[in-house]
Amino acid sequence: METGIRKIFNEVAPTYERVNRVLTLGLDGRWRKKAARAAAQAGGKLWLDVCSGTGNMAQNLARLAPLGTKVVALDFSPAMLRLASEKPEAQAAFVMSDVKNLPFPSDRFDLITISFATRNINLSRDLLLCTFQEFRRVLAPGGRFVNLETSQPESEVVRKVFHLYVRAMVKPVGYRLSGSKAGYAYLASTIPRFYDADDLSDLLGQAGFRTVGNRPLFFGAAAIHTAIK
Repeated sequence: METGIRKIFNEVAPTYERVNRVLTLGLDGRWRKKAARAAAQAGGKLWLDVCSGTGNMAQNLARLAPLGTKVVALDFSPAMLRLASEKPEAQAAFVMSDVKNLPFPSDRFDLITISFATRNINLSRDLLLCTFQEFRRVLAPGGRFVNLETSQPESEVVRKVFHLYVRAMVKPVGYRLSGSKAGYAYLASTIPRFYDADDLSDLLGQAGFRTVGNRPLFFGAAAIHTAIK
């Protein structure tokens, strides 16, 4: 399964940013900037962006990072990392690794971020819990974890409209723009099945984080979660 997911992201890498902009009507960029601003409050000297993809969040973090802070961008897709590292504005150290077994010592990072990728590592609730615990392991005491992801709107009407939009748009538009039918069929399937904001907060608490808060975006279609080790 994991090898299949890596293949999907290698396949969609060249058009990934364009498809995201189209499907979110340009909102994904704004949401990443909001999440980066919340994350930058962590301070410290070493920040990690996991599942970094083409590096958009890592770039936002680098722009906000205090002088002397190092940003590390980690992903398991060589195609995604290559695109991220080739950007003229790239200001991060790039590491290829799976998030379930991070190649770092415990208590290492002051900040960890992830954006629009938690759905893809949610192969089961137990596996996601273990991954959150791995993030917590490499965070320094008092370190901050910021999670930006799609969510489930509280309003039943809004939720139904959101799911209808996902079914009608993500697979066909993603396929048309990227040429990857399997890729966007998979990505479309992960959105309606993901947790609502409160459920994700509970899961972060079970992983050992404290002071978990969430900020809904666009009527609850997405959310920023902030948690402290």
